[in-house]
Amino acid sequence: MKMLLVRKFRVLILMVFLVACTMHIMIDLLPRLERRGTEGRPGCSCPPPAAAPPRAAPRWPSKHTLRILQDFSAEPGSNLSSQSREAAERAAGGGGGGGGGAAGGGGGAAAARTRRLIAPGAPRPPPPAAAAAAPLAALFQHPLYRAALPPLTDGDLLFNVNSDIRFNPRAAEQPEWQNEDNEEFLPTGETSIDSYPNWLKFHIGINRYELYSRHNPAIEALLQDLVSQKITSVAMKSGGTQLKLIMTFQNYGQALFKPMKQTREQETPPDFFYFSDYERHNAEIAAFHLDRILDFRRVPPVAGRLVNMTREIRDVTRDKKLWRTFFISPANNICFYGECSYYCSTEHALCGKPDQIEGSLAAFLPDLSLAKRKTWRNPWRRSYHKRKKAEWEVDPDYCEEVKQTPPYDSGTRILDIMDMTVFDFLMGNMDRHHYETFEKFGNETFIIHLDNGRGFGKYSHDELSILVPLNQCCRIRKSTYLRLQLLAKEEYKLSLLMKESLLKDKIAPILYQPHLEAMDRRLRIVLKAVSDCIEKDGYDNVVENDFNTDVNTVTTER
Repeated sequence: MKMLLVRKFRVLILMVFLVACTMHIMIDLLPRLERRGTEGRPGCSCPPPAAAPPRAAPRWPSKHTLRILQDFSAEPGSNLSSQSREAAERAAGGGGGGGGGAAGGGGGAAAARTRRLIAPGAPRPPPPAAAAAAPLAALFQHPLYRAALPPLTDGDLLFNVNSDIRFNPRAAEQPEWQNEDNEEFLPTGETSIDSYPNWLKFHIGINRYELYSRHNPAIEALLQDLVSQKITSVAMKSGGTQLKLIMTFQNYGQALFKPMKQTREQETPPDFFYFSDYERHNAEIAAFHLDRILDFRRVPPVAGRLVNMTREIRDVTRDKKLWRTFFISPANNICFYGECSYYCSTEHALCGKPDQIEGSLAAFLPDLSLAKRKTWRNPWRRSYHKRKKAEWEVDPDYCEEVKQTPPYDSGTRILDIMDMTVFDFLMGNMDRHHYETFEKFGNETFIIHLDNGRGFGKYSHDELSILVPLNQCCRIRKSTYLRLQLLAKEEYKLSLLMKESLLKDKIAPILYQPHLEAMDRRLRIVLKAVSDCIEKDGYDNVVENDFNTDVNTVTTER
């Protein structure tokens, strides 16, 4: 009798389990059956709607190919991505999103489809005419800003997209990004490049002489992507003294996020050492625009963005160390502080209003597995010590020793250092301890101007020690010298050009007005230093002619 009851109980449990499974299956199938019934319109005498013409899906490179071109080698956690818990906000006013977002309005989508149909050799429509009074547009039309580069060979390009070399799927050693069909993507020409996301177009455009060309449309599109692309993953960047986040977008691009720590009008306290100063997000943005106005084009694209700390950082991160540092302040604001050497504690937490925070997003350079970079110690590096001084601070003939040391004994590297010196002095950046170059191009290439967050800290003080390399070496490119003279003129005033350029950023105004005025003052100091060198050593010994021919024929050696 007891065994019979046990058997009946088991049968009952089995029946309950089968009924539950059947109900789950019916619940899953019901929406499909409803959709199928709606499509067939049973019991409806009205004619079915006209079928929309089939829309071809855009040809995108494989997920793996896009991923390995990103520089996330320094942070393994940045390879993680996750889906956002909420849909991305659509830009108001029909503003188009990035490659992964929906276009704002049907007209924008139609225009995009029309652009894709333009043949490679067909003339493109002219850009909209700029206002006659815009000094920035007039500056870029000046002969000094139309100088052509030397003819580019295959060895001058960082990536040769027309080659038969396939991207190596093992380059990034991330099998989870392998294409489902186990295929490799082969760039085969202009048609394929048009389907690339803008960050990949930026990478492909890098050559021996510049990070990007003057009128590359992908750069403006990339700046728009940085502020509009959906953020799918966030991780802390390892190394460094202050908190930085690696953000991954829906189109597999990545950028370095530096959050806001100071207001625009705040100056660095006078008792702060340069190595303990804050890294400012607006300094990164302003450095990109200044670099472009100086026609160096050696700073990766940077844009400002207002980030929702809850939806776009906390909810999408898989970095548990970062996630655990979020809290709600007594003022009911969302805050976090992460992990780093300086300013990562509850006393220095980053708080939103209530959960919105400003920051800068700098586009990543190509992955190190595809484009190796060499790190160089800056000869005029500071001691980074509270009491000790560097050698160049006590030896007035230090430059002569540098000029006898490779790679400064030949080529253009010493001139690149002078360009970087002028760039840093105009910003007031004392934190240039190292610099990088692309290994493929050897010593005959430009210096990449990375990590500019400690610029624009003081507008009431000009740090003359930044100009020591120029004062000691008395060397400068002719193209740089002529552009500096041009920017000192009233019609091309540097502060006005910077103000106009920075107004394009989404979180403008970027710089406090006294910072803009300080750049004009520092520009006059640079020109006075060059003038003193010319008076002492002669024009030909100071100003290096990097023009192949006359200036008006706009051809330069860089």
